Parts: sequence; structure tokens; C-alpha cells
Amino acid sequence: MAEVLVYVDHVDGAVRKPTLELLTLARRVGEPVAVHLGPGADSAAAVLAEHGAVKVLTADASEFADYLVVPKVDALEAAYQAVSPAAVLVPSSAEGKEIAARLAVRIGSGIITDAVDLESGDEGPVATQSVFAAAFTTKSRVSKGTPVITVKPNSAAPEAAPAAGTVEQLSVSFGEKSTGTKVVSRTPRESTGRPELTEAAIVVSGGRGVNGAENFHVIEELADSLGAAVGASRAAVDAGWYPHSNQVGQTGKSVSPQLYIASGISGAIQHRAGMQTSKTIVAINKDAEAPIFDLVDYGVVGDLFEVVPQLTEEVKSRKG
Repeated sequence: MAEVLVYVDHVDGAVRKPTLELLTLARRVGEPVAVHLGPGADSAAAVLAEHGAVKVLTADASEFADYLVVPKVDALEAAYQAVSPAAVLVPSSAEGKEIAARLAVRIGSGIITDAVDLESGDEGPVATQSVFAAAFTTKSRVSKGTPVITVKPNSAAPEAAPAAGTVEQLSVSFGEKSTGTKVVSRTPRESTGRPELTEAAIVVSGGRGVNGAENFHVIEELADSLGAAVGASRAAVDAGWYPHSNQVGQTGKSVSPQLYIASGISGAIQHRAGMQTSKTIVAINKDAEAPIFDLVDYGVVGDLFEVVPQLTEEVKSRKG
């Protein structure tokens, strides 16, 4: 069976959930070979093996932390040359998509970004995408070279499938361009204690109907009761009610959680483009004609300041 390279997204060896999803999808088209760059390979290898990695290629060098993107492309290219895989899978983060694009150019292959599903085909892996602001679903395959595919978080449920997970050292040579952009400082992001927006299984978002930054605590309390991330529409962000880093939409972040709750959001196409691939969508809006109700699974016509606190209390009571 052909091997499939999976780029590992991790924090000092703590493997992030999108990578486990990639390993699950990779098993549909071949045998997963994980590529772990940076520290923490020993602790990561056990998790990667538990989720199907037959091999774990590791490399650790200061260049991965000191310079942007290119050293990681050098390493992934070295893994590609060593394995000759049937496909290369990368998480659809901002950095992941840049790594994938640069690799595709180097190896002369086609690239598919933001896939939401993957299946085996007669002529190679077939990727499912949501396109044109999620108005259409397409199935695509790369017609030249080895497919390089980035996959959106929450596209698959991680499934354990224990494999050998043999750890092998990867030899990497860094090119001249790898030191072109140096990281000169880092500022730790202040933690909210909530999941990362693009990776969260549940997202609760607020929009224009929240009517002020001082009212966003209603959205946050529901999110915290559900263990969810907090999102915001462009209108709420532009008004200064919530940080831009939490914006969901075409000019913000694209999310695809298991459950998306939109409160006080009308459902303009700009917002829909960033959340329409969510598995289950719930909307709370006092305007029964709001466009958001055209795509929801469940809709509540009512004042969010009455509905959301009741929902929060109900969730808390059921959790006991």
C-alpha cells in the first residue's frame, strides 16, 4: 500500500487535533507517515502511532523556530524525496497552506486547499471542497504530480488505529532562502481558556444583535457552558465589540465545527462563507426573515437576551 505523508502540527510535541484528523483521512488512501519537525518527537510519536502512523520521520533544528516557513518546507521536501508518497496532507492553517503551496511548486505538483473530505479514487485521492462561499460542493483530484492537499479542521473525527509508529531520523539540508525571514521576537498570546476558534468542535458567535461590547458576556457564558470557542460577525468586530482575531467570515476565519450557534447574526454572505460547512447550525434572531434562517438546522425566532441566558442555564443544569 502506498505511503501518505502527514505534516504534524504540534506545540512542543503536543499533537494538535487537526493532525489526528489527517491521519484518519490518510488511512483511506494509504499508509500514514508522519513528519514531525521540532522538539517533542518522543512524546508525539506515541500519539501518532496510536492514530495510525506506520512511521514517524523526525527532525529538530534551530532553523524551524528561528525562521519563517521555508525551513519547514525544506524538511517536508526531504521527507517527500525519502518516501515518494502517494499524497501529502497538511492542516489548513495559514502556515500550513503556505507550506503546502511552496512544496507543490518545488515538486511540480498540483495542490488542493481547504478540503473537507478525502477518499480513494482510481487515479489518486479525491478531495471534497466547499467553494464559492460554500454555495457548491465539488470533488477534485490533482492531475499532475503527487497531490498536495490541505484539510480544514473538524473535517473528520479522529479514530484510533494503532500502528508501528517507527521513529526514523530525517536528514534535512537547508537552502540559502531558508534564512531569509528571521523571527526577532515572540509575544505569548493571552489565553482565554477556550478552544482555538478554527479547531473548536463547538462555536458560539455573536453579531450586530448583541448591541455592544458590554453585552458579549452573554455569548461568552453560553460558550463556556458548552466548552466552546467564541466567534463574532464582521459587524460586531468592526464596531469594536470583539477582537478581530475572533471574526468568522470571508475576511475573517473559516470554521467548520460540529455545532455552530449564531446569535444576533443576520447571515450575510460574508459571514456564511466562513461557517456554512458547520455540521449543525443553530440561529437565534428576532427577525424571522433574517437570511441566516435559510441555512440553519434549527432556528429560534426570539430576543437573544432572553433565549441565550435560558439556553445557558439549561446546559448547566443538564451537566449537573
